[in-house]
Amino acid sequence: MDIKRLQLFLLLAEQLHFAKASELANVSAPTLSRNIKQLEDEVGAILFNRNKRSVSLTKQGESFLRYARTTVTEWQMFRSSLNEAGEALSGEVQLFSSVTATYSFLYDLLKKVRLAHPHIEVKLNTGDPALAIERVMKGFEDMAIAARPDKLHESLAFYSLGSSPLVFIAPNDDGPLGSMINDAINARADIPWQKLPFIVPDQGLSRKRLADWWHKNGINPLIYSKVAGNEAAVSMVSLGFGVALIPKVVVDNSPIKDKVQILAMPDPVPAFDVGLVTKKAHLQQPIMNAIWQLLK
Repeated sequence: MDIKRLQLFLLLAEQLHFAKASELANVSAPTLSRNIKQLEDEVGAILFNRNKRSVSLTKQGESFLRYARTTVTEWQMFRSSLNEAGEALSGEVQLFSSVTATYSFLYDLLKKVRLAHPHIEVKLNTGDPALAIERVMKGFEDMAIAARPDKLHESLAFYSLGSSPLVFIAPNDDGPLGSMINDAINARADIPWQKLPFIVPDQGLSRKRLADWWHKNGINPLIYSKVAGNEAAVSMVSLGFGVALIPKVVVDNSPIKDKVQILAMPDPVPAFDVGLVTKKAHLQQPIMNAIWQLLK
């Protein structure tokens, strides 16, 4: 029975929501639905009750849940036992990262892995960095590049690779929003934050830092839209839809960085500590431990 399919089942059993589960799994909702249907066909039973408003486990699904958890756990234990007796490490590691982080934080590490352990295959999955830590904790990734949260879960290990300031960006043009901001800057007046439309992340540490900044400065924000991923936010800002709080490393590496401008802000937002995160238990595995040692 396919382990990835079992992991998808476990995630849906926990979330009981196809859209949320598919986002966490980094697959489309139709792909998730198809995998669940194939699993049900293989088991020979309906595992979920579905309707337009809710998802719930059937009695057969509840029984299968115990089997799936045991099977996935035993598979992870088996993986950890591989290569313990051999000299040349080989195997596969699932790693999650945003697109920007792949070349701003990950390049040097992947180069070291390739040179030191050429038989280790790194499967790189990219997506919204707000999901990185949760994907590791749910077992979809072995490692991830992520911003360290204010409180790191005790089951996780984190190795810092660098930092990135968080900056507000605005359109760099003479459109309505760009003109409003540039007029304030040229007049040496305060930027009218209360009147600005915001492009905001729909979840994650960036959203929390932004909410804290709004509260600290007494701003009741006008939210234009919510987006997943920093690169999408930069694009929205460049088109004049609003302003956004973005890690500076994303702006610096954006192909459209000349279409946005960085704004001075009162009370700067704390920078991101960006690093590699994994479960502490994974570091008992020879392959994972070997990669971790390359960081030091």
